[in-house]
Amino acid sequence: MFNNLLIADSGKGHVEEMVRMLRDLPGFRSARINLLHVVPEQDKSGSDEHWSAAAALLSQAAERLGLDRSEVNAIIRSGDAKQTVLKVADELNADLIVMGSRGLGRLQSILANSTSQYVFQLSTRPMLLVRDDLYVRHVNRLLVTVDGTGVGDDALRLACEMVRDIPGGHLTGVHVARQDVAPTRGAASKSDSLLNAAVQRARSFGVALTPLHITANDVGRGVCQAAKEVNADLVVIASQDRRPLVARGLVDLDKLLGGSVSDYIRVHAPAPVLLVREPERS
Repeated sequence: MFNNLLIADSGKGHVEEMVRMLRDLPGFRSARINLLHVVPEQDKSGSDEHWSAAAALLSQAAERLGLDRSEVNAIIRSGDAKQTVLKVADELNADLIVMGSRGLGRLQSILANSTSQYVFQLSTRPMLLVRDDLYVRHVNRLLVTVDGTGVGDDALRLACEMVRDIPGGHLTGVHVARQDVAPTRGAASKSDSLLNAAVQRARSFGVALTPLHITANDVGRGVCQAAKEVNADLVVIASQDRRPLVARGLVDLDKLLGGSVSDYIRVHAPAPVLLVREPERS
């Protein structure tokens, strides 16, 4: 399922614990592990001390992950961490970016120059975000959002492929509607239609999906509510790439006044969040 993981870890939080648990899953066991450490640009002129420290950090991380040094591709780069993570992910053609997060809100993240929030907003590759304040559990119960879009179908497929090989694994598909719309007599509601289609789609992958319909004024809050109800160990969400190519280098201020569903879930979900974003089209 995943062949090439990029782990961008500062050595804090629960990222390494999450990676160890993922490697217990069949779809991750043979994945190539790439560990990235970025030396801040202002530090590179100091001496070789920063580079030696970075090498030691990566070596210790590999040891904590229970990996032989030969099994890990250790990468040390200097520069801006946000841009470097995105650049290295492209160079490696990474299947998945794994990062930790302090769980800051949008405005806090921008003011704090948050690397994880920036990558979460701009990467078109799947990204697994592990908040520092979460208790990371073995992945057994997955929640996936169902929205009827193409990228939503990609997220459903990925969730099915993950849960299919987990002994006793369980998958719930949630559709959040802002308000209930009464269907015409004899007809299914839009939520029912989407969830029924998701059940059939999951069945084609050999997975039994439990449908869950939630009505909420805010979709992000509804997804987080569902994650709490099913005690999810991992939340898989889909999001269209919101920004045109020309705007990718700009600070993400466009959603500060509006509501970003994926960003709300990033901060408030009670479990790590796996974001599947629509691939960028040239």
